[in-house]
Amino acid sequence: VRVLHLKENIASLAQLLASTSHGGFPVVCRPKPDHVEVFQGTIKRLELCMLLENEHIFEPETDNDTFSSSLPLSYEKITVEKLPNLSRLTMLLNRYTTDPQYQQLFINLEPYINKSAMSVQAHFSLQRTYILFRTLGLRHLTVVDPQNRVVGVITRKDLMPFPLEEKLRLQLVPR
Repeated sequence: VRVLHLKENIASLAQLLASTSHGGFPVVCRPKPDHVEVFQGTIKRLELCMLLENEHIFEPETDNDTFSSSLPLSYEKITVEKLPNLSRLTMLLNRYTTDPQYQQLFINLEPYINKSAMSVQAHFSLQRTYILFRTLGLRHLTVVDPQNRVVGVITRKDLMPFPLEEKLRLQLVPR
């Protein structure tokens, strides 16, 4: 599972967006240094792309998890139906992954994540999962273990009838 952290490196984020086509990502954090990373919420690909177009919100790494008090971008600024300029984004992602200065810059994702995102336990009923997708119009659903660690993501495509039947058949075939 590809997860993001509340404090995410710009070069790593650009590499992830350039190398995957996922529509959203779970965001995790470590509540205390000796704790495991736990699920905090989700963020959409489009929102990440819009954030990366605003270099003024990037910050250098600090020893602690605090960020400067710069104002976060407005909801209207990052919420779009589609990318306004795909070629510009491609150019930015390329620059962020190749220019060494972006290895030392980070973005605070906390103001932008959906903290009320749905999640299900790893052994949650497949039928109920399907009902959740249908009734709530979900695109993806994070799967967590009893300690709230991310163990997977279910997408609408995973629940389409034919692939689902095939996956179940493969699971039931004796090995």
